[in-house]
Amino acid sequence: MECPFDEHADPVHVTASAIVVSPRGTVLHRHKRLGLWLQPGGHINRGEAPWDAAAREVTEEAGITASHPGSGPQLLHVDVHPGPKGHTHLDLRYLLHAGNVDCAPPAGESPDCRWFSWDEALALADPGLIGALRLAKPH
Repeated sequence: MECPFDEHADPVHVTASAIVVSPRGTVLHRHKRLGLWLQPGGHINRGEAPWDAAAREVTEEAGITASHPGSGPQLLHVDVHPGPKGHTHLDLRYLLHAGNVDCAPPAGESPDCRWFSWDEALALADPGLIGALRLAKPH
């Protein structure tokens, strides 16, 4: 298949997202259609690696630059959940690091985006996100 990650490839398709961490905690944004507090993420573009899509989505949705650990992309968690239009998403969740920068989502993205302490994020997260947050939380 030429574009196996494309959202039109199959009703079940792969998405990518990021658990962004810094000394401030983790970044969540209120999804503009779902109204839920989620990690940045979305569909993978043609020819794009999932870990690159995760980093791109952070920039697009949170307006910050985040990077993978020095050892390379680290897959933290995989979540299966219903997506829009009757799709099922297989979401690959990567660990990314960011500096002490404020969220600045561009126009058209979620107006609610901010850093949360780990306890705040865990209290807001849906059950599918809690596992990834626990794995990313510094011990």
